[in-house]
Amino acid sequence: MAVEDADRDEAMRRLRPHHEAAVAAFGGTSQTWWRAEQVHGIGVAVVPGAETILAPDGLPVVPGMDGLVTNTPGTVLAIYVADCGAIWLADQRTGAYGLLHSGKKGTEGNIFQTALEVMAREYGTRAEDVTAVLGPCIRPPHYEIAFAEEIGRQAEQAGLASFTDCGEDTAVDLARHYSYRIEMGKTGRMMALLTRDLLR
Repeated sequence: MAVEDADRDEAMRRLRPHHEAAVAAFGGTSQTWWRAEQVHGIGVAVVPGAETILAPDGLPVVPGMDGLVTNTPGTVLAIYVADCGAIWLADQRTGAYGLLHSGKKGTEGNIFQTALEVMAREYGTRAEDVTAVLGPCIRPPHYEIAFAEEIGRQAEQAGLASFTDCGEDTAVDLARHYSYRIEMGKTGRMMALLTRDLLR
């Protein structure tokens, strides 16, 4: 195992109790939350029901996936980021929702469009009913690729009801964000969460 991988795995093991507590406070338990393995691809899984494996931190992940979608109220979706962007998706008509991990490779492959296609197939989602938000991610001049801008273009091309980019750069404020690039890989991870109220 490379030193970089060992550092990453150790960071995730240290963060596990904090992340489990965050999920519990958010409204789920270890039995009701789902996490993508995050391989910097464009795979999007439907949960609950997807296959899982144990990650190095001892928690289950959906293997080979960078996005999760569901229409099951109370199901908590989770991804980790430390420069890549988290994208939250919510279908205001059907109640389906999704959470994506999109950095350079995921954006190049348009995981955004993949997720919309999966939601359309599974839940009848139409792009014009979807609200999306892009969270903090690394941006120029701290990174040479403006993938946040490309995600915005992809959202516009898809014809979403609404798209909001929070505009925050993970490389600017290391007291508030983790930045894998700026901290040379020896960093933690931020966790993005999404669920839908059980009452809806």
